[in-house]
Order: sequence, then C-alpha cells, then structure tokens
Amino acid sequence: MLLHLSTWQEVEAYLQQSRGIIFPIGSTEQHGPTGLIGTDAICAEAIARGVGEATQAIVGPTINVGMALHHTAFPGSISLRPSTMILVLRDYITCLAKAGFTKFYFINGHGGNIATLKAAFSEIYAHLEDIQIPNAQRVQCQVGNWFMCGSVYKLAKELYGDQEGSHATPSEVAVTQFVYPEAIKQAPLSKEVGTGHRIYGAADFRQKYPDGRMGSNPALATPEHGKQLYELAVKELSNGYLEFLNAD
Repeated sequence: MLLHLSTWQEVEAYLQQSRGIIFPIGSTEQHGPTGLIGTDAICAEAIARGVGEATQAIVGPTINVGMALHHTAFPGSISLRPSTMILVLRDYITCLAKAGFTKFYFINGHGGNIATLKAAFSEIYAHLEDIQIPNAQRVQCQVGNWFMCGSVYKLAKELYGDQEGSHATPSEVAVTQFVYPEAIKQAPLSKEVGTGHRIYGAADFRQKYPDGRMGSNPALATPEHGKQLYELAVKELSNGYLEFLNAD
C-alpha cells in the first residue's frame, strides 16, 4: 500500500489495523562512472516496496535527497545539510504522528544518512513531547540499512570479495540494474581506485576519489546478482519491520 496512491479514507482505515509506516530514504549523489546518481534512493525504494507488500504495511514517499555534502564536487549530486534533513524528518513525522502513526521504519540506502537519522530521532522525540501530541511517548523510529543486512553482506562478499568496496559498490549497482535494466551504464574503469581515505569536504573527497568510487569494482555487477540481493534484503528487513512493529 503506497501512501501517495491511497486516499485519506484508506489511510484512516489502515490506522485501525496498524500504526506502522515504512519510509524509503536514500540520496541523490554520484556513484562512479557506471552508477546511477539515484542509486541509493532507487535501492531503498524498491526494497521498501517489497517489504511493504510482504508485511501489508503502508509505504511513504521516497526521501530521495539525503546527507551527501561530500559528494557535491561531482556534477548532479544534491544534498541536504544535516540540520535541514533533521527538520524535514521532524515535519514528516509530526504530521503523521498527529494522524495516529507511532512506528516509523526507515529503509535506508545511504551510509551518509545514518548519523543524521539517529540525531533526527532524538530531536523528534523531544519535539513531539514539547508540542504535546497525544501518544507522543509511543512514537518510535528505527532505521534498517539494506546494505548492512547480514545476508546481503555475506552474498556481496561471496560475489565480489574485496572488490565490493564501500561506495559505488557492485552490490548496489546490481540492485539498480535489476530494478532498471534499461538504464544499465557502461564506461571504462581504471584499475587504480581510491580507498581508505578519511572523508572531509567535497573538494578533498573528489581529489582522493577522482572517479567517485571507493575501493569498488562495479563492473562485476549483474541484474541477476541484483535480484538475489533484493530478495535477501526484502526478507531480512520484513522480519526486522515486524519485530519493530510488535515490540513495546
């Protein structure tokens, strides 16, 4: 059940059965010479929809732009500042908490979002109590990072070994190839790829990682791999969502 394809009456009826909602959240940032700029949002959205179908949960609109300031020296990348992202999430959850939602499960596709998401949750709990929304104390938020699922990580290591890397990875590129086979990109990749450098500002990031990859070889990706990774993520995160939904 997709929120944006539902009516308010359908949402009202849903709330009689469940107080949970799933939000895909990703990023709009460079992913190397062959990775789509929307990779993180594409993966999160596809997997969230699969989890929604498996658990009969409502799925909110994808939050496509996240915290990716360090990628903004590459054309096409868009980022929110952490403070802006916190306010966006606060406003989303405040509206829905007023309607009666209490369990917010974010399926995340971008590692750079994790710290800001956790900070946002603390801000949100305090804000809801401050404005005295009924049942504010019952509102809970949790993040499920699809790329950190144990089964996904294991398969990625089996398929790609050390060439998985940590950004523009073959695993995430494979999922986008499965979701959008018509958008598969080909480009020459240098054998030398940046790895192991600390992340600071955007200009420094581009200097250290000149083609946008971080220790990865996305040429290893295939749509077939993407299907396997997608199915593992949906299964594991469906279990995670249901545990979260049913916990006190």
